[in-house]
Amino acid sequence: MLLNPVILSVLTMIILCLLKLNVIFSMLAAALVAGITSGIGMPETMKILIGGMGGNSETALSYLLLGTLAVAINSTGVASIISKKIAGIVSGRKRVLLLLIAAVACFSQNLIPVHIAFIPILIPPLLKLMNKLKVDRRAMACSLTFGLKTPYVVLPVGFGLIFHTIVKDQISANGYNIELGEVWRATWILGLAMVIGLFIAIFITYKKDRDYEDLPLKGMEEVESEKMEKKHWVTLIAALTAFGIQLYTGSLPLGALAALGIMLVFKVVKWNELDNVLNDGLLIMGLIAFIMLVAAGYGRVIRETGAIETLVTGVVGICGGSKAIASLAMLTVGLFITMGIGTSFGTVPILATIYVPLTIEMGYSSAAMIVLITAASIIGDAGSPASDSTLGPTSGLNADGQHEHIRNTCMATFIHFCIPLFIAGFIGSLIF
Repeated sequence: MLLNPVILSVLTMIILCLLKLNVIFSMLAAALVAGITSGIGMPETMKILIGGMGGNSETALSYLLLGTLAVAINSTGVASIISKKIAGIVSGRKRVLLLLIAAVACFSQNLIPVHIAFIPILIPPLLKLMNKLKVDRRAMACSLTFGLKTPYVVLPVGFGLIFHTIVKDQISANGYNIELGEVWRATWILGLAMVIGLFIAIFITYKKDRDYEDLPLKGMEEVESEKMEKKHWVTLIAALTAFGIQLYTGSLPLGALAALGIMLVFKVVKWNELDNVLNDGLLIMGLIAFIMLVAAGYGRVIRETGAIETLVTGVVGICGGSKAIASLAMLTVGLFITMGIGTSFGTVPILATIYVPLTIEMGYSSAAMIVLITAASIIGDAGSPASDSTLGPTSGLNADGQHEHIRNTCMATFIHFCIPLFIAGFIGSLIF
């Protein structure tokens, strides 16, 4: 089981990332390891990877356009005005700032479900305030990731409704009918684990002051604005239009294009400046967009190896009738799969196929089954280098080049969320 291509591949990616190899090269190497060890071969592995990159094409385009929109919005100074308002609210209390951003991130999943779209717009202008307060950016990464994940795990609204529906449908499709309301009544324990992880990060692990330099933001000019002008109101209308179109059509790229169009029509962004705005947007989000493309290809390679089914089925052989051992094994398998694929939404169908029959056979309750499948599908997402739950925070916090993706985001979120989720999933599977 330890020589399973999925395990070997994910371990390769993790080790290379920890050795500070670029995430893209780490994923490419990990994909080749998966292909070679599963017998696919190097040439075919690359074909599968390239063919699968289109799976995240909309996400990648969204990131590129969001970076461009963030630069355009920042150039008007409205983001600076908002950051000053936030500075007034927190009044020098850095923990208030961390909890406030966690709340804003939560709203991005349900109240205004725009996911990570707010990060490249709101966070870079706040970096100077964070520097002044000596906020450890690892704590801010935890605040952002908490808000991006916890609401959809616990609340059946916004993205949470989509996720809970996937859990319900996949469990029902594999022979065990449940109601939608049963999901949130079981996953509350996972949400509690996320809250505990956040508080530990803010009040214990990263409570000490950390110094950063006030460096220029990549692709963004610093604009000092004190009061709202016409261009600022147009910018806010453009941003709200982007959100509205995204909610109505489900297309974030379309919303971003509409917002940029409004800013061009009202000359908030000049026609001859658009090339520079796009180039600066690429500086912010271009690498992350390409990481998402490669991540989709890597996920397809992992699935094509056929090793996921072998890995999950291997759990049955080591359980020995013990629920405790079975829970540990299923959660561990989920950790490796989501660390590699980087998406909890896409992992649920993979795990449910085997986990539902296994949990039925071993006599788990419906609540315990839900907790196991949900926890196993999200457990690695919060610490995966290829997850938008970690890439999004890095895009904002690294706008001045002082925040490393692996060491400052992924390691922090893994410790404070993946570990508590593992423990909560294990306890929940045994007490429910």
